[in-house]
Amino acid sequence: MRMIGQDSLKARQALTVDGKTYHYFSLPEAAKSIGDLSRLPYSLKVLLENVLRFEDGRAYSVKDAEAIAEWVKEGRSSKEVPFRPARILMQDFTGVPGVVDLAAMRDGIVKLGGDPRKVNPLVPVDLVIDHSVMVDVSATPSALQKNVEIEFERNGERYEFLRWGQEAFNNFRVVPPGTGICHQVNLEYLAQVAWTATDAGETFVYPDSCYGTDSHTTMVNGLGVLGWGVGGIEAEAAMLGQPIAMLIPDVIGFKLHGKLREGVTATDLVLTVTQMLRKKGVVGKFVEFFGPGLAEMALADRATIGNMAPEYGATCGFFPVDEVTLDYLRLSGRDEHRINLARDYLKAQGMFREADSPDPVFTDTLELDMSTVEPSMAGPKRPQDRVALSNAATSFAKDLAAGTMGVPGDQADLRVPVAGANYDLGHGDVVIAAITSCTNTSNPYVLVAAGLVAKKANEKGLTTKPWVKTSLAPGSQVVTEYLAKSGLTPHLDALGFQTVGYGCTTCIGNSGPLPDAIVDAIENNKLVGASVLSGNRNFEGRVHANVRANYLASPPLVVAYALAGTITKDLTKEPIGNGKDGQPVYLKDIWPSTKEVQDTVHAVVTREMFQERYSDVFKGPAQWQAIRVDASSETYKWNSGSTYVQNPPYFEGMEPTPAPIASFSGARILAKLGDSITTDHISPAGNIRAKSPAGEFLMEHQVRPADFNGYGSRRGNHEVMMRGTFANIRIKNEMVPGIEGGVSKHYPSGEVAPIYDVAMKYKAEGVPLVIFGGKEYGTGSSRDWAAKGTFLLGVKAVICESFERIHRSNLVGMGVLPLVFKEGENRETLGLTGEETIAIEGLENLAPRMLLDMVITRPDGTETRTQVLCRVDTADEVEYYKNGGILHYVLRNMAKAA
Repeated sequence: MRMIGQDSLKARQALTVDGKTYHYFSLPEAAKSIGDLSRLPYSLKVLLENVLRFEDGRAYSVKDAEAIAEWVKEGRSSKEVPFRPARILMQDFTGVPGVVDLAAMRDGIVKLGGDPRKVNPLVPVDLVIDHSVMVDVSATPSALQKNVEIEFERNGERYEFLRWGQEAFNNFRVVPPGTGICHQVNLEYLAQVAWTATDAGETFVYPDSCYGTDSHTTMVNGLGVLGWGVGGIEAEAAMLGQPIAMLIPDVIGFKLHGKLREGVTATDLVLTVTQMLRKKGVVGKFVEFFGPGLAEMALADRATIGNMAPEYGATCGFFPVDEVTLDYLRLSGRDEHRINLARDYLKAQGMFREADSPDPVFTDTLELDMSTVEPSMAGPKRPQDRVALSNAATSFAKDLAAGTMGVPGDQADLRVPVAGANYDLGHGDVVIAAITSCTNTSNPYVLVAAGLVAKKANEKGLTTKPWVKTSLAPGSQVVTEYLAKSGLTPHLDALGFQTVGYGCTTCIGNSGPLPDAIVDAIENNKLVGASVLSGNRNFEGRVHANVRANYLASPPLVVAYALAGTITKDLTKEPIGNGKDGQPVYLKDIWPSTKEVQDTVHAVVTREMFQERYSDVFKGPAQWQAIRVDASSETYKWNSGSTYVQNPPYFEGMEPTPAPIASFSGARILAKLGDSITTDHISPAGNIRAKSPAGEFLMEHQVRPADFNGYGSRRGNHEVMMRGTFANIRIKNEMVPGIEGGVSKHYPSGEVAPIYDVAMKYKAEGVPLVIFGGKEYGTGSSRDWAAKGTFLLGVKAVICESFERIHRSNLVGMGVLPLVFKEGENRETLGLTGEETIAIEGLENLAPRMLLDMVITRPDGTETRTQVLCRVDTADEVEYYKNGGILHYVLRNMAKAA
């Protein structure tokens, strides 16, 4: 890919570091033509540099640079600019379908008369396999080994396919299973802060930036690397050299000052920040942290805050590069020359935060005195619903009494015996306690704190309650090493927190099975089981199908709740249990001091540890090395019998020139949904039930329920994923009141059936479909299958009150219209029941963010006409939609270029 733009602003400069010369596009030089940039937010400086470097007078222009510079005048802009990241990060749930799409594009370009070798990543792509390990085995010394064996047995077809992709595509690397979570591997190894590439024999340096096919790519924002989650569709276009147009975002400044009190963790801080920013309203905006508090904050704590940007709704949560960043690069084993390069380059650009640097101009600001943060949790259903630890038990009791947990409020004290066990179970008992997910497992301070809590509890004779399934899933092998070096591993093991695997596990629904007797007690008595996890997502139906109340908490609190065994106990006042001396033990008795945690971390976490663990990162375990593939073919040899990987139908019958787009009418409503419908609701990642369209499909293909694996692992097979779309067990379609799960009603027959079956019946009848929703439609993970599945069901448009950023983009990328009600209207004010037919008019003249006419025809023939805002936001997106999707657009252009 060309690095040299037209340089109309004469910004190109040279920089010599350690005797080596680098070329770059200077912001201070550009400022001489476009105005003072000194107070432009650091995050927007990354966008501006991108424009200067790629300026070609077509996709990137001087006007784009001027638009970013002018942002400072008002702190906002209505203009859009293109952006092309330095690299792409993928995980296997989203990465497998991404590679499937690339393989399908190679087939597609051949049919269009083009060269399959044109379909190849043009920017570096790293795929980290971290989402496939499940907690099948836990609380035993053999848990890690057995889970790895099961993982490879389950995922052999997927891993063979990824090995083929590793050999077949250039610029594509795979980090094998068992290495760590993609965001932690990114933070600890892949990210470079300053990226380099060679063009025409010259080496250029520029800011490291990253698109990731996972929402929590924002974790690397803590390292001063601008990156955020995009759908797999958008990432594929970016890796194929397509610049992604974006509106220049508002930037909310978050001022931090003071420091955390004794006993308060980074997790408590991030849950507080999440609640504050959700309340502020930062969807689609950049958040940039500033203020004197940054000097008091370890890089790991910054990464924890950056990680949860999707939970507070922002595109990113950015921390500028400063001396703390450089110290972390050194600690984590980065090359000393690259560290010097990052420092000198960013200082030359005015992108290095100094203690006396002026505060940037922001669209708006808010601030937090970190000394006011208190121990916290978040739940029982949303990560932004922070509750003080002291109020957790009473909050749960109120929810239970109010009936919002799905059980009658007058049965709050119900307890039932568990078959074959010497204990009973009640509402709020913790059945899963998991130290899991990238948010906290990247942070040695909270992980060491968890180990110290385990040590003190173990020494006092406390034990984990027998109904609690415990697990520890480190974010990288470095974690295992420093826990072992600190002597804390035996204490975690003693409480059942043996390492179960290196991956996301419980946070993405890979929590594995609960004992049958516990499941029976919950299901037969409608008990509200609870989980406590150190993750970032606790949406309904995500962690486990039988766990209704899910709480996010710091790793040391996860250990504490495993000991307490219930969410109904106030751990700030009531004893966790009795010690071996018979005396009550309180949380304060086993909670380590801040100094104790810091001293331990500083003693055991070393540069050599990172260098050793990442020295051969692409090698993988013996099972990975044993996989053999035939990469001699430029196109993939699809196996028609595979239930994991199939050639998707996106490019079937595609012509070199797209047909004109047209309005549609007579569309039926497939689903009428409420607020906060997440991508987990639309495309679940958890277990596949036998009594579901996806389960029935797999059984028809001789797959036993025990071998179903999860939806996430089946994303390479569109047949499974279509059937799983809207199949979440907790989704509520208002067209069929009183029924929970993915069902719909067919009209005019009135037949109630699974959504997939209803959609296929409409498809056979040639009837287009629409979906209605409420506010924040598509929140959560950047799950491209939520858009792909919607498209394959025959849905032409999704009409709601507001969209989450990534899902809106993904819908456009699949050729599905995202439409927003005009102010004051929604599915309820319009009196929609699901019996109506819908027409959308005006598509022939589609333009960005235009108003379209919507005609609602009632069963009695009467019509209601109104307008909806078309959220096809940019000129590029209009082209994508006209082509039937972004991949179709790219593929046609590639075929023409060939």
